Amino acid sequence: MTSNPLPGLQFLDPAVLARIGNLELVARTVVEGFLGGLHRSPHLGTSIDFAEHRAYMPGDDIRRIDWRLYGRVDRYYIKEYEADTNTNFNVLLDVSKSMSFGSAAVTKLDYARTLAACLSYFANQQRDRVGLITWDEDIVEIVPPSAKHLPNVLHALARATPQGPGNIERVFRKLAEQFKRRSMLLVISDFYEDPAKILDAFAQLRGRGNDLMAMHLLDTAELEFPYDGATSFEDIETGERIPVIPEYLRDQYRTMIRAHTERIEKLCGDQGVDYWMFNTSMPLDYALFAFLSRRQFLTRVR
Repeated sequence: MTSNPLPGLQFLDPAVLARIGNLELVARTVVEGFLGGLHRSPHLGTSIDFAEHRAYMPGDDIRRIDWRLYGRVDRYYIKEYEADTNTNFNVLLDVSKSMSFGSAAVTKLDYARTLAACLSYFANQQRDRVGLITWDEDIVEIVPPSAKHLPNVLHALARATPQGPGNIERVFRKLAEQFKRRSMLLVISDFYEDPAKILDAFAQLRGRGNDLMAMHLLDTAELEFPYDGATSFEDIETGERIPVIPEYLRDQYRTMIRAHTERIEKLCGDQGVDYWMFNTSMPLDYALFAFLSRRQFLTRVR
């Protein structure tokens, strides 16, 4: 798989898009510009409508074997499916205080709300039912999934404000009761929590058969730690200030942040969660293409 964008993408600057007040206009601009560079629209969802059988091949997922057919013909066949166009698509957006950070014109929440708007618009174009849940240490707002709720989702995204600390484990344990019907769940967060707690949080939703995707958003400064000179850094969520000499800690910091993101990516892979890490300086149409092309790739290899 390659994450290189196709010719025709417009490389939409997230800083420019953040200055546009109308999220529906932003979503339409990004999605239609993105689709203009493709020969066909990739499916966001997974396949759940049965289409046909084909012979089992080594490497196929044994969970897709039709065991009833095996009992009749004594041979292994895989169930093939058509893409579902009537799925519940829910964005689970982290609005904790750490999402307010941005070293340039765009905060992580600015970038997250724009991505959420684009993918909700995209899902709605595929006739999926779209919904939204915002959360920090508790559930902040719920827009239940509906074919008519795209405006509600966009309005909720526009008014989302980072306030409290985050607690993904607690929130997702509560949300497990919300998704009794199999749904597509897109989690957008900076994941500044213990990876073990993130793993437990995901397990709450994956255990009910939901298709879970994770978008990990980090600012360039959080990835590179480009600061010079002795200064104090403040924890956005707790207010604690720590004196730091950046040049002494830069290499150690980069190693730690890389280990943290790699650990989360591995845990996601172990649980069958589609994962992608985004630098918030990345153009929005590039990010959209990278994620959806990965969705297609992962669907093919499973």
